[in-house]
Amino acid sequence: MFAANARTLSRIEPAVRRVVIIDPNLSATRLLTDIMKGMGAREVYCETDEERALELLRDVEPGVIFTERSGETLNGETLARRVRRSSMSCRMSPIIMVTAEATAAAIKGARDAGVHEFLRKPFTTGDLFKRVENVALKPRPWIEAVGYVGPDRRRFNSGEYTGAKKRRSDGAGGGAAEMRDQATRILISAMNQFEQDPSQATRAIRQQAETLNGLAVKAADARLAMVVATLQAYLATGQVTKAGLIQPVNAVVAAARAADAASTQTAPLAQAC
Repeated sequence: MFAANARTLSRIEPAVRRVVIIDPNLSATRLLTDIMKGMGAREVYCETDEERALELLRDVEPGVIFTERSGETLNGETLARRVRRSSMSCRMSPIIMVTAEATAAAIKGARDAGVHEFLRKPFTTGDLFKRVENVALKPRPWIEAVGYVGPDRRRFNSGEYTGAKKRRSDGAGGGAAEMRDQATRILISAMNQFEQDPSQATRAIRQQAETLNGLAVKAADARLAMVVATLQAYLATGQVTKAGLIQPVNAVVAAARAADAASTQTAPLAQAC
């Protein structure tokens, strides 16, 4: 019989206070509602249709979203992508897909759509609690790109994991060199895909600029800080075009790569001291 630790329940309570469940199966919805109320949920909203669910999510701003993978008027992967690329307050809220369609393709599709956790039906209360605990207490870094928006898909890239596949540079946010490299790669990708989705490309570039600015300040890298500030000033104009982004983005990429080259050259000296 499942019995959650009272201290853990109190820690997850802020995340589960308001929950949205999207599932065309009313029996499954009732079961999940009862379990979540037992975990401390105060407000549970349910919907069966994708379009109505998006309206609901916009209105109630849930802490956790549960969705089935498919239904007559529901595609869970499409729903997740639409939430992630929206301007809703809950666009970064944890999404847990609960479905009987637990094939490898379904799991990969959910992951690539920006879903945090995947749970196969039928499930135990303990299985569900573990997923909720993961999203509430063990957050992964957020990735804001063009081809992908959602939590870091590398499950090993979390502060909790210390196993064999853990990189030494992978902390809660990764090492500085790795973070600079990822940010520059996303900047380049966003520029290459700008015409495909200008709004998301701009959002991705803005997020990487914020990341690189934080790294520049921490490392006292005046060159990187200066070019990032120029990029951010252009983004703040609200009149963003690909042509206007080329020069400031190229300057940021060059400065970030110079910082990486400098850290690589100085690393052996630091180790030798």
